[in-house]
This record gives sequence, structure tokens and C-alpha cells, in this order.
Amino acid sequence: MARKKKNIIIEGLSVEAVAAEGKSLARKDGQVIFVEGVVPGDVVDVQIRKKRKAYSEGYPIKFHEYSNLRIEPICEHFGVCGGCKWQNLAYASQLEFKQQQVTDHLTRIGKVNLPEIAPIIGSARTERYRNKLEFTFSNKKWLTKEQIATEDKIERNALGFHVPRLFDKIVDIDTCHLMADPANAIKNEIRSFALANDYSFFDIREQHGLLRILMIRYTDAGELMVLIQFFEPDQKKIDQLMNHLKAKFPEITSLLYVINQKKNDTIFDQEIILFSGKDHIIEKMGNLEFKIGAKSFYQTNSAQAKLLYDKVLEFADFQGDELVYDLYTGTGTIANYCASRVDKVIGIEYIEEAIQDAFVNAEVNSINNADFFAGDMKDLLNDDFIAAHGQPDVIITDPPRAGMHENVVNMILKVAPQKVVYVSCNPATQARDIALMDEQYEVTKVQPVDMFPHTHHVENIVLLELKMSTKN
Repeated sequence: MARKKKNIIIEGLSVEAVAAEGKSLARKDGQVIFVEGVVPGDVVDVQIRKKRKAYSEGYPIKFHEYSNLRIEPICEHFGVCGGCKWQNLAYASQLEFKQQQVTDHLTRIGKVNLPEIAPIIGSARTERYRNKLEFTFSNKKWLTKEQIATEDKIERNALGFHVPRLFDKIVDIDTCHLMADPANAIKNEIRSFALANDYSFFDIREQHGLLRILMIRYTDAGELMVLIQFFEPDQKKIDQLMNHLKAKFPEITSLLYVINQKKNDTIFDQEIILFSGKDHIIEKMGNLEFKIGAKSFYQTNSAQAKLLYDKVLEFADFQGDELVYDLYTGTGTIANYCASRVDKVIGIEYIEEAIQDAFVNAEVNSINNADFFAGDMKDLLNDDFIAAHGQPDVIITDPPRAGMHENVVNMILKVAPQKVVYVSCNPATQARDIALMDEQYEVTKVQPVDMFPHTHHVENIVLLELKMSTKN
């Protein structure tokens, strides 16, 4: 017999601080409670969704007081859509909490001596700052309680974003404030054309339907990429939609599609089919140009990316004669950006396609002192590699959210470059890795950067310098 779930409500909770994953923190009788949809200063009644020995999780069912940190969200989908969870929080407060997040992780997890942490660099654009978005087609539109209760016929096809914790439900998005026009116009036109012409939207549970994913990318250089993932190979309908887009939006410089019949919607192993224009778009950063294909990684906030990379160069303080290793180089953006300031730079990346892009970007910019290698970092970065390519003076590392593998950390300690510039999208794992390096390296500079306004995410740059006692 199933155990009956207890209906636990905690009344009059005062929200104290922000916590991980966009939630906020409150306390009751010494126990931590993580609450979604609130901000520090709110006083709420909370329905407990998950109860553990050390903590509980819940959501607000009644507000007694609203925090003075609150602002009115600009998006009509706020609270249902999984993005922009801090849109109800003043941007100045967002920056304060992100700064505190970096400080807390480095002190509580890293437990190393720290210099004064520089004030976070905020984003000049807090709306329409993203250069890439992906929207999901679904035949299972998320319905509000009012829509469920109505007897009116409701369109169940949707094009938008996933509802948190519900992999098969999609919020139908009319206007997204994360990307500049014509992104919304393109998205809405595709949906209208599909509905008018009886195109089927994807059913993720049953694995059928024509339309699957829409990806839009643009650059500050004015180029625009649209890629549609189709599940079913109905070439007639594919051509009809692609021709319609080509005629309706002549500003699209790269019009692509994929027929992806896998269980998941990743496209790294899929053939990208060029329908019209070029198979890439070009972004400019400083004096350089970067070729971005459908599979390429590129920082999604172009303006902030330049500030981030300029700060990396400042921390590295190159003198012109250095051998630099750029770990987790991606498409070689940082490597190529610093190439003119060093003797040689070597980039290492797991994804083969990204390394191919890195070589192309070096060639596009007439860079001949950058070399790139593909392979699993923990396996490729070894004694033989160092012997073949030289002892680095500076290592730049920009790992994924999981941080660096322990083998990579150990190799850095063995190689012992004079400086390590550690760029991270997850200060918690960054702090963990820095703690492992504390015996040989001291943290001399810390710079948080906000790449994603209205979210809890924060980038952080740390400069580690070899301690005097460990220098040869």
C-alpha cells in the first residue's frame, strides 16, 4: 500500500537570501527551506514539495508581505517559463547576490586565502542580450488552470520553452525578451505557417511529429542563422516551410535544417543541410572575426564575452614570449583572441567539430601561431603531450560546469606554469578545483562577470600565481 503523502504547509516564512538554481532560502526551527518564486524580504506561506532530513523544498501559496527588492517582470510568461527566474528582482540586487554567490563559494568551498574580490561587471544590456535561442515544438502545450476549466477548444500545439520539471510540456511563447528582433517574428511566423498548413508538432513521449526544434542565432555583425530540426523526412513540407521563410525573411543569411530521428535532440552527430545562404554566420570581436556554424559553441552574450576575454588578457598580462595552453578551448575564441600577444598558443578541446572551427577561425584571421588538438582533456594532457609541445608559461582554462577532472588539475600542478587563469561558469566547482591547487598556487585576482541577466548564473575569473616557495 502506498504511503499517503503529507500535506505540509509552513506559514509566515521570512525569505532571507538567494540560494542555488534560482531558489531562495528561508529557515524554520533551524531547518533550511528552499523556496521557488520568491525573493529575499518576502514573507510567505509555503507548500512543501520535498522534505529531507537536512532541508525541505517548496513553493509559495500565499504572500503576507512583498519584498522592497521586487520589481514588475516584463515578461507575460514569467513564473511558468523556466528562464529568467530573477526577472522580478531589481538588476542591482541581482548583481549583489551574484557577487555574494562568488564570495560564498570561494570562501566556504575553496577555503583559500583570497584577495579583495573585484566588483562584478554587469551587463549593459539586460534584455535582448542573447545571440542564440532554441525553441521546442510540442503537441502538448502547457495549459493554465483557467484554460483547463474552460469548455472552449484550445490549440494544443506550442512553440516555446519547457516548463520546469515537466519534460513533455511546453509554454507557448509569443514574445521572448532575451533576443532582439526579428527572432520573435520568425518564431511566430513559423508557428502560424505550421498551424495553417497542418504541420504536426513533435510528441516527445510517442516520438512522432514533423517539427521538433527551432534554433535562431544572430551576431552583432548583422548576420542571422535559422535552423529547424524536423523529425519526419517529409521533404515536400520541409521545402514549403523553408521557401516560405526564405521569402518572408530575406535578412536570414544562413537557412539550415536537420532531419533528426534520434531519441534526443542534440545535433552534434547529425548532418546539417544548407537550404539557403551560407552554412555559418560571422561574429566580430575586437579586430577578429569568428565563424560560427550550427554546431559551434560561442558565448551567448557577445558584448559581455568581449569584456570577459579582455579581463582574461589583463589577468594573464602577457609579455609576448609566452607559450600558452588554452584548455577547453571550444572553437578557439580565447586562444585566437590572445594569439597576437604571445609567442604560441595551444588549444585543447573534446569536441572534434569545435577544433575544426578553431582552425578555421585562426585561418580567417591570418593567425599562424595557434595550434589545436581534439581529445578528452584528462587523457590528452599528459607527459607525452607536454614533451611534444612544450612547457606552458600560462594556462587558461574554461571548463564546463562540472569543472576540471582531477587528472587535469594534477597535470597542471605537475607542469607548474607561472600563471593559471581560470574562467568558470560555476563558481562552486571552480572553488573545489582551486582548493586542490592551494599548496602550489595563490589566488591573486578575482573578477565576477554577469553574462546572463535575470538568471542566477554568474561567470567568474580567477588568477592563480605560482607561490614563491614552489618556483624553481
